[in-house]
Parts: sequence; structure tokens; C-alpha cells
Amino acid sequence: MAHRPRPARRLRAVVFALLVAMLVSPAGAVDPDEILADPVLEERAREIGKELRCLVCQNQSIDDSDAELARDLRVVVRERLTAGDDDQEVIDYVVSRYGDFVLLKPPFKLSTYALWLGPGVVAVIAVIAVIAFYRRRSKSTDRETAPPLNDDEEKKLAALLKDDGR
Repeated sequence: MAHRPRPARRLRAVVFALLVAMLVSPAGAVDPDEILADPVLEERAREIGKELRCLVCQNQSIDDSDAELARDLRVVVRERLTAGDDDQEVIDYVVSRYGDFVLLKPPFKLSTYALWLGPGVVAVIAVIAVIAFYRRRSKSTDRETAPPLNDDEEKKLAALLKDDGR
């Protein structure tokens, strides 16, 4: 009698196979009509597309984005490669029209300091604010001590302590 796999195991295998296929698939958002006939040029276009930011999505490369502007940029990249530009010339062409922001990894220069240093500066300011908050809080609780007892209260306290010590 042959052993049949359980449905849950079979479902897991199918889901795993689909996930692997999605991760390995080079498709991204590139439409079939954009793909170049020359596989070497197409590979170069894909590598360049991974370095350029979609200006609509801003968190995706043009190779991964479905936005119309990303499609237009993919077409421009492929046109420039077909015209004979090298990879850096294509990137320079796109940057000359859209600025350094179009690069997913912008260069470290005066105009991009805020992009590179901004998150660190915000983190340092947040740490300083938290430290200042807790220092101020501890000083305010030190000041909130009870006022000294008056004569009547001292007598009552002494009587209570005397009764407690029997």
C-alpha cells in the first residue's frame, strides 16, 4: 500500500514552490514589450534599473515599480543602451534630468548631506530629548518631598510611636 502525502503537506509544498518561484523570478515590473532582444543589453538594463529610484513610489527601483514614470525611465534606459551608451553614461543621463534623488544610493556630497546624515541627526536629537526628559522628571520628583511636620503633628507621631513600642 503506497503512502499518500497529506493535503496539508502538499499545500505547504505548493506554497513553498510558489514563494521560491517569486523570489527567483527576474520579472519585476518590466513588461514583455520592454525587454531587449539582446540578453547582454537586457541584463545591463536590469542592473541599471535596480540603481534608479521610481520617483512616484520612492521606495522601489524602476525595475520593481508599476508606475507609468518608472516604465518611461525603463524605456529611456533601454534606448540609451541600444544607442551605445555605457552604464555610467545612462545613469548620468537620467541623473542630469532628475537629480541625485533618482539614485537609490545617492553620492555623498554637499547637496545630499541631508539624505545621508538626516536620520542620524534625528536619532541623536531624540536620544538627547529622552535624556533631558528623564533628568527633568527625576529633579521634579526630588522637589516633591513632604513639608516638615508642625508641632501638633510631631506630638501625634511621637504618641503613635510610643504606643507601638509597648
